[in-house]
Amino acid sequence: MAVLKHIASKNADYRAAFQYLVYQHNELTQKPILDENNRPLLREEYYMDGILCKPEGFARACKKTNAKYHKNEKKGEIKSHHYILSFDPRDKEENGLTAKEAQRMGMEFASQNFPGHQALVCTHVDGHNGSGNIHVHIVINSVRAVDVERQDFMERLCDSKAGNKHHLTNDYLKYLKQQVMTMCQKRQLYQVDLLNPALDKVTEQEYWAKRRGQEKLDKRNAEITEAGLTPRTTKFETQKEILRKQISEIAAKSKSFAEFEKLLMDEHGISVRDKRGRFSYKLPDREKPISARMLGAAYDRDYLLSLFADNAKCIHREKKTDKAQTAFTAPKQNEDISQNPKYNASGIRLLVDLENCIKAQQSRAYAQKVKITNLQQMAQTYAFVQRHGYGSIEELETALNDAKAKASAARNKLKATESRLNDVNKQIRLTGQFFANKDVYTEYRQCKKSEEFYEKHRAEITLYETARDTLREMSGGQKLPSMKSLKEEKDSLVTAKNAEYEAYQNARTEQRDLQTIYTNVRKMLGLDDDRKTTHTVDKGLG
Repeated sequence: MAVLKHIASKNADYRAAFQYLVYQHNELTQKPILDENNRPLLREEYYMDGILCKPEGFARACKKTNAKYHKNEKKGEIKSHHYILSFDPRDKEENGLTAKEAQRMGMEFASQNFPGHQALVCTHVDGHNGSGNIHVHIVINSVRAVDVERQDFMERLCDSKAGNKHHLTNDYLKYLKQQVMTMCQKRQLYQVDLLNPALDKVTEQEYWAKRRGQEKLDKRNAEITEAGLTPRTTKFETQKEILRKQISEIAAKSKSFAEFEKLLMDEHGISVRDKRGRFSYKLPDREKPISARMLGAAYDRDYLLSLFADNAKCIHREKKTDKAQTAFTAPKQNEDISQNPKYNASGIRLLVDLENCIKAQQSRAYAQKVKITNLQQMAQTYAFVQRHGYGSIEELETALNDAKAKASAARNKLKATESRLNDVNKQIRLTGQFFANKDVYTEYRQCKKSEEFYEKHRAEITLYETARDTLREMSGGQKLPSMKSLKEEKDSLVTAKNAEYEAYQNARTEQRDLQTIYTNVRKMLGLDDDRKTTHTVDKGLG
């Protein structure tokens, strides 16, 4: 899933941003990695562009803007803003995301959302901590360099004027996150809801504390192993990690807040405080409590009270779901997903196999969360099947195969249009090259001292002959098309491509939705992949 991260920097040395993006750095120490000659190593693969400046001139351009408007002169001022747009590692293989496309998306994102600011846009492919995901760095000068047209997301009149500083509010950050989600959904990339709080919130400080703690633990364990002993633990956990596990363990078996509060105190010595609609937790060895906001949404009041209610109703829900598995009742006529967007399956996820889920086996709290989520997904799957009138598992499988064929046909049609568009673009370029050098070639053919003329105009003549020969080959010996007809065909192809791309994305979404529904239904009915059994509407899909 794509995530958006923001870092505000008070570093007056703008060159540091450029050097970080271009040269390899140690993730833990943030220091550059040097070669045997004590020189920094270039990153193996990166793509960099500048907005309102050349990349190598970013520092100079920022300082010039700051001096012009007498801004960023104080030590405590924010000099630059660093946004990181990270894509899911699966997007490379499954969705065809490339570094060049990510760079294009980053440039478009920066141009639209930070207009008037000098910016560095750089795409890396190495990922953080060896994850291998593609991510885009966007570093902007905090001072706007030029006036721009006022946009809807600008909260103040001065936000569009040169000389004013970048003003990041909570609403603006929400807007940026929404833009990321829209961009990824349009491109059919993996994406999560960035607008709602994360169930498990790991701050930057906690992340690096864990990294440093794990590094120290590994060194200590290496010494213990060398001494012929066995280390007690190999995984470092922060205090917040331990607290999350303790809360989740107790919450999974609690049916009310009173029970949760008592068990948490009895088993772990942790007291809970409910103040202004938010929970906070006081550990026995800490003076100050830890707020649920620092732990994640799964540890705050609303989520936990909902979980307690679900725990109390868990047995009732299970009985209701078992009944739903054996009694699918459907309308008489199937309906096309595309005609009923209200009932599409985009919000339905695959059921989790608890028996084979290692994490669920290790954590009762996690298993309880998954169990509740599975019940919700079962109910949504059942409603979808009912609404669309699938009377048997075979009907659902047929619909899925039809959706796959539809998506494949749409993809092939789109590829054919793109291929023809590439050819037309090439013809337009070569036609321009042909006419640009035609006069020189005509003069060459009429010149008496052709050899001398050829040496003087070798480049123009070569370009003409290359364009002529290639155009003849592409036209199959027919009359060469005019520039006007080529541009008209290009406009037509661009329109067709946009329509076909939308059709392909819709077909792909329909295929994915049906695949999720089909897989869930088979799990709900307890069918193995190789089992072939006919289930009719009269008997139910069970």
